[in-house]
Amino acid sequence: MLRVHFTAEDLLNVTFASEPLPLVELGMAMVAWQRTDEQAVFGRWRNRVGRELPGRARPLLDLLRPDGDNPQFVEPYARTLEEGLAVVRDAGPLLTSGELHRVAARTPGSGSWLRALWAQDREAWDQLGSALRSAYEVVVAPHWPRIRQSFQADVAWRSRLLAAHGIKACLAGTHPLAAWAGTVLEVDGPPHYEVRLGGRGLLLMPSPFWTGRPLLAEGPDGPDGRCVLLYPALTPLPLVGPGPAQGALDALLGRTRAAVLQSLIEQRTTSELARDLDISLPSASEHARTLRAAGLITTERDGKAVLHSVTGLGVDLLHSGG
Repeated sequence: MLRVHFTAEDLLNVTFASEPLPLVELGMAMVAWQRTDEQAVFGRWRNRVGRELPGRARPLLDLLRPDGDNPQFVEPYARTLEEGLAVVRDAGPLLTSGELHRVAARTPGSGSWLRALWAQDREAWDQLGSALRSAYEVVVAPHWPRIRQSFQADVAWRSRLLAAHGIKACLAGTHPLAAWAGTVLEVDGPPHYEVRLGGRGLLLMPSPFWTGRPLLAEGPDGPDGRCVLLYPALTPLPLVGPGPAQGALDALLGRTRAAVLQSLIEQRTTSELARDLDISLPSASEHARTLRAAGLITTERDGKAVLHSVTGLGVDLLHSGG
């Protein structure tokens, strides 16, 4: 379970990141490619990345594992690719043997390349730089406008949620399993990780690639600065259209998910959603799960049937975004 202890000062110092960051999104994209969850949304995207990813990018798989618990030096909080690559290279002399052992224990390979990296072998560091650049050019760069759209739409939505329902509702909406116990935000699921913010506050960073439990990381200002909570954006990249959105609601939710919300003005089962919108049953179920986690729909059982309907918050969003 993830447990984040807030003080009153922390709750007053929760803000959103201003923009997505290239190497953070690359790290999350490489992680998302290796995961097997949310196949209805990410399945085709994963197949495409598997075909397009160049061989020189493959060493990243030794560093970036599916659980997202990755060495932070390879995902710096830098605004451009070039700045990020420089930060990665500068981090080399600061890497510790303890970090090497932790990373090597998780790698599927022999770990010899990682040991060369930690030993400051120039060829290994050149290999890392080449892997980051080539992966970024294939996996992230072509889709940057869509990444920004997902990021900005999520921030806009959660800012609205914050204004209407407060910071606790905003943070609880970052994951279906998130809940509050007093002033402690808890998200069920392994591994166990507990942190006391101690007045430092929290920076919220949605990612259109991340699909798991929110990740807590040291912030860009170092150990004494704010922590960063990286969580799944409301609309993942595969659901963001390649062109301009038709309206505010499409920009926030993606065209199909917006249609799901609109259709649930009348109560429907998952099967009815799939039939009426001409989408697969797993896709309809996944859309419903995410909308429910955001507080936009509610789900109840009636015998064997699972019935979905829009909430008051969802109606409000439909009226404001149509």
